[in-house]
Amino acid sequence: MRAVVQRVTHGKVTVNSEVVGAIGQGLVVLLGVGNGDTLEDARYMADKIVNLRIFEDADGKMNLSLLDIVGEVLAVSQFTLYGDCRKGRRPGFAEAAPPAEAEKLYLKFIDFVQGYGVKVEQGRFRTHMVVDIQNDGPVTLLLDSKKNF
Repeated sequence: MRAVVQRVTHGKVTVNSEVVGAIGQGLVVLLGVGNGDTLEDARYMADKIVNLRIFEDADGKMNLSLLDIVGEVLAVSQFTLYGDCRKGRRPGFAEAAPPAEAEKLYLKFIDFVQGYGVKVEQGRFRTHMVVDIQNDGPVTLLLDSKKNF
């Protein structure tokens, strides 16, 4: 499982001119599910993300987690995180999980995050979305449950 995690002042997802998810301060998580990912990958990512100390404390140091600031999460499924661009000019997506499997693990990730008491909004799976992100910092991190990076 891979994620692009962005610290935000606010974010929203629009589908066909309708806002389907919006948050204030917190994290926008673009989440990709790969072949072979399991429930443990979803659990690991949820735990890692809610506990990342990337929000500033009173001294201006990144020392607080999403839980500390009572922030929100906007989770957006993004299979293109498994795009392989090493050969040719068109990405290959062979490493992305099939849609039915990916959706189940995406929803489990959301359940795990909510289990920490975090408010989670989400995009719409397998739909063209417009994602508005007001990145704060900017702070952007890449995570991989297999620890490839």
